[in-house]
Amino acid sequence: MVRVWGTMMIPWVLLVSLFCKSTQDGNGQESGVLHCGAQNLKLTGSGQMILLTWEDTPSCSAVQDVLIYELQVLIADKKEHYDEVAVTPDQIGSTHSWNWTSYLALECASHSVRLSSRYKNHTSPWKQETLPGVETSTPQVYPKDKSFKVGSTVTFCCVLPAGDVFGKLYLSGYNGAGINTRISNQTYALTVHLNQASEYSCTDVKCELNGVYGACAYIGYPPKVTDLQCETQDLQSVDCHWTYKDSRQTFRNPTEYHLLESPSICARSPETRCSQKLRVDARERNWTLTARNSFGTVELSDTADLTKRVHMFPPKGVTASSVNTRNVTLGWEWTVQQYYNLSLICQVKMNNHGENTISEHVGVGLNFAVLNDLIPNWKYHVKIRCRTAQHFWKWSTWSTRVSFHTKADVPDALDVWMQVMDNHIIIIWKKPLPHQSHGDIKDYEVTWTKITERERQNRTKVGPNINSLALSLDTTVEHIVTVTARNINGSSPPSTITSSNPDRTRVTTSLIIGSNGSFKLSWSASPTASCGYIVDWCPTVGSCTVEWLKVPPNQTNASISSKNFKDGLRYTLSVYACTQGAPVLLQRREGYVAEKKIQNNLFKSLRGQQQNWDYEVSWEPVPLREQTAFVQGYVLYCLDNNEKVFNFSTDNPEATSLTARNLKISSYTFTVKARTAVGECGDTSITATLNSLTDNMIKAVFISLAIAFGLLSLITIVCYRHWTCIKATVYPPIPKPVLTSTGEHGCHHIHMDQCHYSEADITDVPELYCSAGAPTDGLVSQENMPFVFSQTPIGYYNQTLEKPTPPPLSLPYTAIPSQSWLPSSPFRREFPNASYNLIMQPGNPQSNSRPELQEGTSLERSSNGYQPHDHTETFTTHQTEEGPEDPIPCVFSYILLPQ
Repeated sequence: MVRVWGTMMIPWVLLVSLFCKSTQDGNGQESGVLHCGAQNLKLTGSGQMILLTWEDTPSCSAVQDVLIYELQVLIADKKEHYDEVAVTPDQIGSTHSWNWTSYLALECASHSVRLSSRYKNHTSPWKQETLPGVETSTPQVYPKDKSFKVGSTVTFCCVLPAGDVFGKLYLSGYNGAGINTRISNQTYALTVHLNQASEYSCTDVKCELNGVYGACAYIGYPPKVTDLQCETQDLQSVDCHWTYKDSRQTFRNPTEYHLLESPSICARSPETRCSQKLRVDARERNWTLTARNSFGTVELSDTADLTKRVHMFPPKGVTASSVNTRNVTLGWEWTVQQYYNLSLICQVKMNNHGENTISEHVGVGLNFAVLNDLIPNWKYHVKIRCRTAQHFWKWSTWSTRVSFHTKADVPDALDVWMQVMDNHIIIIWKKPLPHQSHGDIKDYEVTWTKITERERQNRTKVGPNINSLALSLDTTVEHIVTVTARNINGSSPPSTITSSNPDRTRVTTSLIIGSNGSFKLSWSASPTASCGYIVDWCPTVGSCTVEWLKVPPNQTNASISSKNFKDGLRYTLSVYACTQGAPVLLQRREGYVAEKKIQNNLFKSLRGQQQNWDYEVSWEPVPLREQTAFVQGYVLYCLDNNEKVFNFSTDNPEATSLTARNLKISSYTFTVKARTAVGECGDTSITATLNSLTDNMIKAVFISLAIAFGLLSLITIVCYRHWTCIKATVYPPIPKPVLTSTGEHGCHHIHMDQCHYSEADITDVPELYCSAGAPTDGLVSQENMPFVFSQTPIGYYNQTLEKPTPPPLSLPYTAIPSQSWLPSSPFRREFPNASYNLIMQPGNPQSNSRPELQEGTSLERSSNGYQPHDHTETFTTHQTEEGPEDPIPCVFSYILLPQ
């Protein structure tokens, strides 16, 4: 058994020996590879980036597969980053490098890099390199004076000396942004998102502890350039220009520009153009521009065929030659010879007293231009620009300005119109402007003649400051009027107009409203308008000087404006057809450039009248002069004591009254307003009280009585003041008679003495007694019998007077003293008083036959002898014992004057 086991062990021992042998050979090779690693490590840093370089050890040459290097970054001895670098067999033996940018400035804390190689499942020991942080005796903030792009996230740190106590770290203008973190005992960090650019120079980063310490951070944008365009001016170089839109940051690292990826700088901000010499050929090419600043880089490109983008230089040496009254020749040169071979278009811009006109001229290598239709005696300023006629790209800039002055000439024809006023025709012309007069105007000449007598012309001259002439012509007859202006060079062409007095009733006047300070007129074309149309205008009310505008025949509308237009003033506009004869009136319009509210108290003599339960308010027609807007109607407002408002209106602008109906007894305030397009205006008010109808009747009665009483009082006062005159006129005073009796003793005067009477005396018939003697003047009498003169005794009834045969009694003229209550009056020889009948009878009142003293023809009052008496006057005469020469005394018993 022992021998068998031994025999069996021998093969196993051989197998184990062979395995161990092979294992030892393999481990020898592997141990050589595991000695492969990094050598000559070098760690450097700049700003926030670290750079590690190393080499492979010689044992790495046996590596047949990829060799991996593992790297670890430690910040302040804390793991921060892990990375791997793969090295292929063909890279074995070369120097390897690796870099990494830290979120912290390298001065803030120590940065260490650990390196180890790994091949298959075997790794080499770690090797480490360290960049220590800064040690300082005063607090420091990092990074310093660095540029940051808006929108980035940045970490700032504050490094403290040993023993200092940290306060806070912050950015100016970023209140509350970011959180302070502790990196080490001496380092604190602030991470913040930069969302706004530095306003002026930079943004302060401040660290507060026992004081304030800080650094400056520049926050901004990469270059903001757009619209790259490339072209050529001289066909030998490329010129590119662009738009620079970011003017917010010129404080730090201006933008640099590179054209066509050239390393040389072709421009710096704020420049926006750069050029580069090259051969220009007829093909498209990509033109690139690189713009770079401290915050970033931007690249633009433009594709173009430069032969189609020729931007010419402006003409040089522009001169004016052959200057005449109405034309001039301009010439210039080109600085680029190739321009003489190109088809060109040039523009000439003329300025004459602020008015610009542009004319175009075409030609190959164009270097001159002729300008026509110029104004004589006028100064011009011209400048020129050109472009290629084919493949238009841009106009050149304008050349330098050149000035010239044309020669003088006669004035232009005048613009003439007329105005008919009463029996005069006023010829008006517009004074020529400086560009029309071509020199100072000396005078104007006006000639006129009847259209039927053209050979007989009237002629007059007016001064240069006058632009109208009133002619006293027969407006029913057409006249031809011609006006010319004269300056030092001669007279203008004649301007002729045929006078007329158009029938203004033939056309209907319509209304018009202006807009934007002018009137927009249009009218139907007229076949008679051979020379166009004339529009004239003038204020509707009052005298004025007419203004006018002439319109060409192919135009039937016009915009009328004038510096004399006023808002709220009504104008009359007329459209005439210009014919070979007199103008023909086509249209009349009235309106306002702009309507204005009418002022208050528009309605004059506003008055009211009650009509039963209605009240009518009336006014005088509103004059046009006071209408500052079209009146479209009127409104009557009624306000009662309860401040309740009623209104009544009319759409008739010609109305002069409005009636408020169905009112109640109350006091009202009536206000009349005019309705216009700009609102109700022209307020005018009156106040009235409505009474009942009975009150109105009583009032009318009292008014009538008052009027009657007033009239009677007036008549009484007038009669009282003029009673003497009235009585003398209507009832003349009765004269006192003086009777003369003739006899043998001659003539005896009978004196009528003043007597006092009473009512009792009326019962006696007054008697006149005469002395004995022969009858006087044939008077019938009886001796020693009394004669009685009686005037309507008491017992008198209407009697017919008989005509006597004897002649009438004649008495000599004697003045009779008057009573205090009776005006004195002389006797007449005859008694013509209608109320006085003198009857002579004997003193015996019982006698039936008494002589009567009758007037005869002089006392006769009517054809039938009838004499009515309302009142009587009676007097009695008594015979005295005086001598025959003495007058007969007379005593009045009763005298009654007529009432």
